[in-house]
Amino acid sequence: MATVVPTSEEDAALSVVRFASELAWADAGPEVAEPQVSRLCVEAEEFIVMGKWLELASLMITSAELIFSKVSEKDIESIFTIICNLVTKTENPDEVMEIVKVITTKILQQPNEKPAVRLKIMISLYNLLETPYCQFYVYMKLLNLAVDGKVTEHIIPSFNKIDNFLKDWKIGIPEQRELFLAVSNILKENKSMSKDAFKFLTSYLATFSGDDSHVLSEAKEEAARAIVEFVRAPDVFQCDLLDLPAVTQLEKDAKYALLYQLLKIFLTQRLDAYLDYHAANSTLLKSYGLVHEECIAKMRLLSLVDLSSDGSGQIPYELIRDTLQISDDEVELWVVRGLTANLIDCKMDQMNQVVVVSHPTERVFGQHQWQALRTKLVTWRVKNFSSIIF
Repeated sequence: MATVVPTSEEDAALSVVRFASELAWADAGPEVAEPQVSRLCVEAEEFIVMGKWLELASLMITSAELIFSKVSEKDIESIFTIICNLVTKTENPDEVMEIVKVITTKILQQPNEKPAVRLKIMISLYNLLETPYCQFYVYMKLLNLAVDGKVTEHIIPSFNKIDNFLKDWKIGIPEQRELFLAVSNILKENKSMSKDAFKFLTSYLATFSGDDSHVLSEAKEEAARAIVEFVRAPDVFQCDLLDLPAVTQLEKDAKYALLYQLLKIFLTQRLDAYLDYHAANSTLLKSYGLVHEECIAKMRLLSLVDLSSDGSGQIPYELIRDTLQISDDEVELWVVRGLTANLIDCKMDQMNQVVVVSHPTERVFGQHQWQALRTKLVTWRVKNFSSIIF
């Protein structure tokens, strides 16, 4: 198979057109192929001379799938480097976007064929772009390709840069919703990244704050999913779901009211409340894939946190035993589990059979807690500033 070797920068695009045309007409015989190849090359030359970069891109990308199936990966990358470079030929942002759409549409047509190579091409295209919205558009197509081609492991590392991307892209709320939900859906397939999946799902739901009921209704299913994921997650103990209108709308929803009640139990009540709930709604819990034993374990830890926040500074072993509904021998085990999970800051006084709490922990950290923290900081600043002056 021949390789594309452009002799100069000026005729690189023409070399690709000639190569792709010869590949497309290879089985037709020279009498048929040569006139067709010549015609396409002349057409390409005219587009280059006239600066019709969108038309040239459409011509160059015509045989894309043939190139993917018959050419080595190294040559595929070379060919598409030249094609993608067309976005730098025009200063018209609308034309850039149209070229991007032409290229990405072709690349996404067969995502399961050489998906990693296709992903590399899309990343190269992204790096050539200067228009923020075009970058966002290509990134979303990258996510689609990664999912459809089952190569999400290549795109997941970029999620650490989402905050920086948002600053660069300056996209609106609808686009942010699309982004957060896509990222969350990708991460939820990876069990080891459930906490990150939940974080992006929460960010998605937070974009609905202040919207009317019609718009909020769009988020009902994802709000319900967020509740289930929070309850299920063994390492997520705090969230601000109760402060989100997208979630609070479920409180009186015919379908999801009981699920909202479960969230309130996990964030504001203790184990006994959960056990009462389970006795009445065990079928519902099973329908959401929630395991009763796992829920009990999480509620025991959350109940322990609740005990530590009552302000007394000490928790009798007996109270822990009764609240967590465990044996005397298990009390210290659950305290250690709470310490290991960084849920409580305490020491065990075995002599006096009490747990001494160093710093109380809030189970919910929402608007009320932020306001309390802000008040404490203001008080601290005033106090310390006064001491500096006097």
